[in-house]
Amino acid sequence: MLCGKEKCPVLAKYFSKEKFSPALERNDIAGSSPPSVFIGRYGYPKVAIGPMLPPVLGDTTYLDTPELWQDITIEQLIDFRTQLVRGTHLADVHNLEGGGRIVDATREVALSVNAVDMEALFESKPSGGVKFYSEAQPHGPSAPIERLTLDNPKYEPRIEKAFYDTDLKSRDAVIGLHKDGSLVSRIQKAFSVGAFGEGKNRKFVPTRWSITAVDSMIGEHLMEKTKIAPTIDEYRIYEHIALDNRWIILLMPTEWCFELIEAWYPDTAWNPYDSKIQIFSSYEFYDGRDAYAEIGGCYYASRMAVNELLTSQGKQAGCVIMREAHPGYILPVGVWNVRENVRAALRTQPKKFESLNDAMFYATSNVLDIPAKRWINVSGVLKHRLYQRRVEDFLFTGESKSDRQDVGAKTGVDAEAKEGAGTDAGYEA
Repeated sequence: MLCGKEKCPVLAKYFSKEKFSPALERNDIAGSSPPSVFIGRYGYPKVAIGPMLPPVLGDTTYLDTPELWQDITIEQLIDFRTQLVRGTHLADVHNLEGGGRIVDATREVALSVNAVDMEALFESKPSGGVKFYSEAQPHGPSAPIERLTLDNPKYEPRIEKAFYDTDLKSRDAVIGLHKDGSLVSRIQKAFSVGAFGEGKNRKFVPTRWSITAVDSMIGEHLMEKTKIAPTIDEYRIYEHIALDNRWIILLMPTEWCFELIEAWYPDTAWNPYDSKIQIFSSYEFYDGRDAYAEIGGCYYASRMAVNELLTSQGKQAGCVIMREAHPGYILPVGVWNVRENVRAALRTQPKKFESLNDAMFYATSNVLDIPAKRWINVSGVLKHRLYQRRVEDFLFTGESKSDRQDVGAKTGVDAEAKEGAGTDAGYEA
């Protein structure tokens, strides 16, 4: 490839666009929305809102249901999303009831349980290539909507009930729907169109904000249960590989703490030009964090997924997620990629170990390419686990000191050095 990459993101998008261009090069489209909507953020509080639809009628649910995307390739995902034309309509986020037919229709689509047949007349032919975001799923070309008609959308009953309860707080609605089994992606869509909360407080929420808000609310609620549960008895390693991303989820027999570490290889989505691996980390200890995680929405998506597992097992643990994004990961595809792949990893049978040394040795010998020393150097949680003096050190009991010595011996880290707990930052590996 001219760009020097194994797969060229420009060509991948080009070929996908060419495949679907004939059906999209008109200013009127009839199709079935998966259902899917997109709420923009530029110009807030006056933003572009609207449904997304492909030029295809039938069951298109798979085009916008990340929970179904476990086995797809980057190329398939680009094809899925290139088909989705984004209709835009300028609206005030606070004007839910008096915004007109397009505003009402956008909300109806977001609340639907199945694909919604619709016809859209655009002011011009949809233009622009497929758009990729760090939080939201990509979408195809866009155009302002002139007229929109829907064919009797059917609401998801649980979401419909929350929608009509104007005394129910939005946080309680989100948590209740998740507990009752509604898909997170559907909750996020409904949240984005102001479907939840006390009547006077409802408003549109930009898609990328709604995704992280829902992940965060669910995760924080689950953590309340996690923090009072008994700890696990061993070190566990869960592993998964998808979209040229390698995942290790390490659970430790400690009180709740959490860290997401991402290693981006050269020629990947967030490291396109550097010749070195870039590593980023955000973490929290038992009392949580006050500031927004520098690593972004992925942090809250993965934290929620881990707490889903722990609360289902009635257990507490410390967690470190190590992610290697290799060169085949050529485009950012959204936070769903983190949430669903962490979930997929946690559905597997874990490998169990008696020490942190053994767990890290397995992870870096069998799944990850980056040595344990580099993960430890960038990690706030692992440093804290290995280097901070704890009660056990004074009592000369437990595994703490031997763990530190063993890991130091195998990784080359001075296990007796008094290191700090690290900071949320980017590092070169």
